[in-house]
Order: sequence, then C-alpha cells, then structure tokens
Amino acid sequence: MSVKSAERVLRIFEYLSSYPNGQTINEISTQLGYAPSSTHALLKTLLDNGYLYVDEMKRYILGPKLIQLGASVSSHMNINKIAQPLLKEAMEELEETIFMAVLSKGEIIYVAKENSYKTVTTNAGIGSRKPIYCTGLGKVFLAFMEPDKRSQILDNIKFKKFTDNTATSKDELMKQLVSFKKQGYAVDNEEIEEGLRCIAVPVFNASKHVVAALSASGPKERMLSKEKHVIKKMLDISNLLSYQLGNVK
Repeated sequence: MSVKSAERVLRIFEYLSSYPNGQTINEISTQLGYAPSSTHALLKTLLDNGYLYVDEMKRYILGPKLIQLGASVSSHMNINKIAQPLLKEAMEELEETIFMAVLSKGEIIYVAKENSYKTVTTNAGIGSRKPIYCTGLGKVFLAFMEPDKRSQILDNIKFKKFTDNTATSKDELMKQLVSFKKQGYAVDNEEIEEGLRCIAVPVFNASKHVVAALSASGPKERMLSKEKHVIKKMLDISNLLSYQLGNVK
C-alpha cells in the first residue's frame, strides 16, 4: 500500500468514526473528495480484512477488527499503568534493569523499562523486538503457552546462534521450557547477549492467559550472586500484577 493510500485509509477511519450508523460509498467519496472507483477499492480491501462491515443498506461501518485492535491497545496501556510502580520497586530493590514485554507475531516487544542506577549494557529499548526463543521474556510466553500455539510458533522459527549458549533446535528449547514451566520462571543465560543474565516471570490475566512478561537483567556474575533474591522478588511482583489484572488463584 502506498503512502497516499495509507493516508486515505486513515481519513476513512476518522470520517466513519463520526457516523456510527455508517455511510455509503457515494457519501464517503463525496465528503472526502476521492474518486468513486478508488474509494470502492479501498473499502473492499478494508471490508475483506474485517476493518469495516456493510449493513443491509450498503452503509460502511467500522468493523470488529478495529474494535479488537483498540481493546488490545487499551489492555496494554492499562497493564503498563498498573505495572510501572511495581517495575520501579523491583528495580530499586534489586538494583537491576527491569523490563516488561508483550508477544507479537512470534517475537517479543519491550513495552516498559526501568533502568538500573548501575550500568548495564543492553541494546533492548522500549518498542524494540527480540526473538522469542533466546530471551527469558520470550521463553516465559512459550513455556506457559497452549501446546498447539507453541508448536506453530516453534515450527516457524529460524534458529540463529547469537552466543555459545543460544539454543539452536526445537528439542533443545523444549527441554528448557518444560523446566521453566515447572519452576514458574525462565532464565536467559547469556543466550542473546554475552555477559547478560535474565530472570523472567509471567503475568496472567483473569482468564489465566499470559498477557505480559517481566524480567530482571544484569551482568551475569552480579545476577548469580543474588539469584534467589531476584527470583523471589520477580515472582512476588508477577503474582501481585496478575492479581491486579483479575487473576485470583
């Protein structure tokens, strides 16, 4: 899709948001100043993908896909708002960098971060994506995921060796995931960045699905020296955040 077409799609969304009962093709093309033929092509694409639907009067109305996307954004924003004080608390107590990530298309996306006062070298920033198979955050999602969905993701992974410790096969990774689910947290032992160790925990919603993951990351030796404390604190804030999201055990 060209930039011009993308701009037109956005204008269509904004225009239809003012008409909950919908508008016809002619009304849309006239009000926005688009040619009927190009308007029809754009509307058909949006309709076919669930972003619009048509009623019996042939009026175009914002569709369920937009509602779904809006709910997803709202959910992530709510989680961020609730989680931020807990991330800061964990950072101050553990003196390590704390991350929160969500799952998207077989990768993790960092959505929140509390930087440690101590120096730690990591190229992970808010909005950046990382592979699911070699990060503690990603392995949390995989460990607690429904088997069918996990198999689908793993079957599509092209394993890349970032360090000597990176898992490079499905079988090797699955052995880790079984252990991680049993113990309730995942570990990244210098698997994506040398010298960096990470402890990651899941965040559950009211439906008992993992909607986010939290991690504490720092230099390997420093993390190992206080690992029991790190694990306990991360599990504590995971349980508290899950409870605040409606997950009552």
